[in-house]
Amino acid sequence: MRILRLITFVLIMLYTGAAFSQTTLFHNFNGYTLTGKPGAEAVLVKFDAMLIRDGKIAAVGTLADLEATYGKQLADQRVDLKGKFVLPGITDAHGHVLGLGQNLMLADLRDATSESNAAATVADFARKNPSAPWVLGRGWNQENWDVRQFPQAQTLDEVDSERPIYLTRVDGHAAWANSKALELAGITADTVSPDGGDIIRDQQGQPTGVLIDNAMGLVERVIPTPTAEQQEQALKVAFEHLLARGITGVHDAGVDATNLQVYKDLANDNALPIRIYAMLSATEPTLAELLAAGPYVSDDDKLAVRSVKIYGDGALGSRGAALLASYHDAPDQHGLMVTSQERIRELYELIIPHGFQINTHAIGDRANRVVLDEMERAYNTIGGRSLRHRIEHAQIVHPEDIPRFKELNIIASMQPTHATSDKNMAEDRLGKARMKGAYAWQTFAEQGTIIAAGSDFPVELADPFFGLHAAVTRQDRDNQPQGGWYAHESLTLEQALRAFTLDAAYAAGQEQVLGSIEPGKWADFIVLDHDPFARDAAILWQNNVNATYVAGEREYSAN
Repeated sequence: MRILRLITFVLIMLYTGAAFSQTTLFHNFNGYTLTGKPGAEAVLVKFDAMLIRDGKIAAVGTLADLEATYGKQLADQRVDLKGKFVLPGITDAHGHVLGLGQNLMLADLRDATSESNAAATVADFARKNPSAPWVLGRGWNQENWDVRQFPQAQTLDEVDSERPIYLTRVDGHAAWANSKALELAGITADTVSPDGGDIIRDQQGQPTGVLIDNAMGLVERVIPTPTAEQQEQALKVAFEHLLARGITGVHDAGVDATNLQVYKDLANDNALPIRIYAMLSATEPTLAELLAAGPYVSDDDKLAVRSVKIYGDGALGSRGAALLASYHDAPDQHGLMVTSQERIRELYELIIPHGFQINTHAIGDRANRVVLDEMERAYNTIGGRSLRHRIEHAQIVHPEDIPRFKELNIIASMQPTHATSDKNMAEDRLGKARMKGAYAWQTFAEQGTIIAAGSDFPVELADPFFGLHAAVTRQDRDNQPQGGWYAHESLTLEQALRAFTLDAAYAAGQEQVLGSIEPGKWADFIVLDHDPFARDAAILWQNNVNATYVAGEREYSAN
């Protein structure tokens, strides 16, 4: 009889497990989410209550409807959000998490107004870090300086001539080094620029200290590699930074084997506070072995590894973006293919048979055409059309190539703040005639191409509300230029939010479990102090995140 009672009790537990689950009711808020199919078919839904069970959304609607359906005692606990505003957790579809964490611990040159001002910032950082073997920094942008030209090694030599100094440009596609760093790297007047890179030289042929794209590797290979412990520390710094800005997931654009292992260790220890969709770096020496191991997804969907990031070309600001015609302001330059077309083909042939998505960086119109051509060739020879391949940035695309994104089922992974950051120099680089296919978000959206939005942090600031504002207004945060920069390519707020939530989830193959506040999906959401749909677009970027929840757990609180 005792055994029969035990069996009966176990059966009751199995068939009524929901009744014994931990449930939380969030109510008294104004919520928005996109539901339905990703892309133009998604619709905006409002709600003011949601029931969460074991980290997932159990029900969404009005409080009255939920209580009528489930009864007054529908949850173990209630959380009153006191009239605040709720959105799905933001996914940044293109960021560099380790780079962000490391950047937060380096000399920050983003606000420098001149070469000498940047050097002064480096000098202050060097004084505060006397034991660091290298003085490292990031964020300089000569296009924002009083004299818009590349800097010189001698300026940094005046800061410190004994310690090597190495400073990455804001876009990560150029670096500024002092003479000591050049010496350690063996860079002299006789050093040949590597394929896909350029050592900038003066009129006498001497290196100036500025290195473009693959030439950066000459110095980077002699910089001590961060240990796994140092990487973990940097990642945790980045996690805190991202969660405070309402970001619950990141598509990490290029991780090496060490970074990947740190992620897996954190996931195994239930220590990942945000969701990571990790793109394997195509330059990782063990890429073939990692692909052979197959896709990896943790049980809680905190870590997914089933894509590869390839660099096609460089960046526009450093004239490294590969263009079909020469640069308007440098007629002797066409940019650089960081990875040759032949190597891109080899990588596609390696990656696609393993069932991994391919995400190729392409900024210039030549690079975009190369990627589209090679993807079309791959479809015709080895398949892979269903893998939701992406072009990262898709920044300058020849108008004839834009329809090919739809034809080839290519997702456009785009970063709205790039347009407002580049508006001061893009026309200089391209000339007005080639702006037709540049930063063409609405053109892509109207043809039905899925747009996954991100920031490309730490190239840009990680705040997604800066991205939403840029997408909707085509203006910087000083609301310039008036009327917006090529404003016909702006997105509606609904389109922009979709690109940062549901469509970003689709771009990672995760739209069934992430991207919206719907029953059955993980309860990732953020609480805001203002209603983005009721605000003047000009101040859309001015929104404070009160709390960030991942799987129903509060991972950040402003209080």
